[in-house]
Amino acid sequence: MPYTFNEDTIREIRESNDIVDVISQYITLKRTGSNYIGLCPFHNEKTPSFTVSPSKQMYHCFGCGEGGDAISFIMKHMNLEFVESLKLLADRANIVLVEKEENIDFKKEKLKEIIFNINKEAARYYYDNLINDSMALKYLYSRGINAKTIRTYGLGYSQNNWDGILTFLSKKGYPEEQIEKAGLIIKHSDGNRYYDRFRGRIMFPIIDTRGRIIGFGGRTIGDMQPKYLNSPDTSVFSKGNNLYGLNTAKKNSRNKIILVEGYMDVISLYQYGINYCVASLGTALTPNQSKLLKRYSNDIYICYDSDNAGLNAANRALDVMKEEKITAKVLMLPSGKDPDDFIRENGSKNFNDLFDRSYNYLDFKIFFYKKKYNLNTLEGKIDFTKEVSNMLKQIESPIELDAYINKISLETNISTEAIKEEIREKQRGQTNSIIKDKYINTNYRNNNKYNILPVKYNLEPGHLIAEKKLLNFIIQDKKIFSYVKDRFRPDDFLNHVYRRAAEIIYDIYNSEEEIDQDKITIHFEGEELKKLEEAIDLNSNFNNEEKIKAVDDYIKKINYYELKIKKNEIKEQIAEIENNKAEIKGDVEKLLKELCIEIIEIDKELKLHQ
Repeated sequence: MPYTFNEDTIREIRESNDIVDVISQYITLKRTGSNYIGLCPFHNEKTPSFTVSPSKQMYHCFGCGEGGDAISFIMKHMNLEFVESLKLLADRANIVLVEKEENIDFKKEKLKEIIFNINKEAARYYYDNLINDSMALKYLYSRGINAKTIRTYGLGYSQNNWDGILTFLSKKGYPEEQIEKAGLIIKHSDGNRYYDRFRGRIMFPIIDTRGRIIGFGGRTIGDMQPKYLNSPDTSVFSKGNNLYGLNTAKKNSRNKIILVEGYMDVISLYQYGINYCVASLGTALTPNQSKLLKRYSNDIYICYDSDNAGLNAANRALDVMKEEKITAKVLMLPSGKDPDDFIRENGSKNFNDLFDRSYNYLDFKIFFYKKKYNLNTLEGKIDFTKEVSNMLKQIESPIELDAYINKISLETNISTEAIKEEIREKQRGQTNSIIKDKYINTNYRNNNKYNILPVKYNLEPGHLIAEKKLLNFIIQDKKIFSYVKDRFRPDDFLNHVYRRAAEIIYDIYNSEEEIDQDKITIHFEGEELKKLEEAIDLNSNFNNEEKIKAVDDYIKKINYYELKIKKNEIKEQIAEIENNKAEIKGDVEKLLKELCIEIIEIDKELKLHQ
């Protein structure tokens, strides 16, 4: 089926597919400084010479000379044409492509081009206004903003009248309807006339990473409300998909970017040499903005206002970034300060000192919940400990967990044992007792053996075949392992022999050892060894594309059978509750209703997997 790709679509596909994430699906990468290295997939080597740069979104092999971006990597690695590679990456990023050229809305594409031109003309108009308006210039100078910074960010001023930009652009030949679609004017309620959206405001052009002006932000210098006003979403601008200042920050990031709340924060920090700051555009941080940040930096620091609203926003931003697998930290300002205030009062040296005292995810959450709950009351201590325990359950390192437990115990006077028990309760609640509670303490070795409790239910033949085929593909091809490792973990195998084998295989690949059958089977004996040897069949005539399709099918089939098991387990729970109603405390009918709803939801999922 033919697909068409305009320049904007190709850019969107590139920006939506972080090169480290893409390449990590196929080879193992290790971080070294600001880059990642690994064994080159395009030639045989024992010492890694394949380098991936997150900031440049490029890869290069110093051994064979291969290099390029995410698209060229997929083309070379998967042996695909350019269009096929774009299609694969578009699917990965859930980008819908136009299937036929005649379906392209050429009028819409032409309108985008017109809006870019309108915005460019408007920015020049606002800049000229600023340079010739002593009051607006005096305001910026009073905030410490100099002429160089004004030029760098293209700052401007919208005069306090009703038709300044309307008249200017109309004289340039742009119809009112087009100026309205650019978001610069608003239609009057009488339906017969238009007026300027921005009046009496310092203007901040919003520029994308390609240097195009996509919208504007305006800050009043008087008492007009709202204090900040942004362009509405247009065909070239979406607040949730862009960041103010990224076009400047990406040139200076040094693999570090600071996320602030306001335009003036970005500009004030730039003024003091902190030239790698961006701001969200009048909205809470979105997943798409987080993905955009991830493309340009590995180290993200959040520096919001230190009031309650700022702390709440930082708390939400941390959670959004965590979902995108970004390890962000928070720069804490003194009470009542924003970055603009702090840098002007304390200078760049004191600001840079904040990095040494930055809070990681857990430390900030503890700080945040201490502010939220009154630790002087018993109820506050209990609520605080429950909230924090919910996070501590995610810590994998026993040493790190013990340190945090001791810290919480000292601050609340709640015993370490009580906190540990609360964490265990949270972990039990988190674990799906129907599927995932099929084994306990699986991920450790004892006398060079992996100890796993057997599954308590029988698996259907189709399920076992899918698990066996998937296991063989992972053993055969490290590229398949890289493709599935984050989608399908060893504990997703329900057959305990295959699960045990998968844990060993994943360990071997992650330690970058060469894999062979003996390294796996040495951990088995007796009946289990016999079953594993019968299952392993390393003969395959599939090409790469066929393997990927087959793997997707196997995972889909396994998920389907797991849903069936889950449904049957819930049915058994319902029967058990029905037979023991008299002995169960609490609202039994409510519990039964919730379980029935869960079955309905599973049935919906089962239909999708058929």
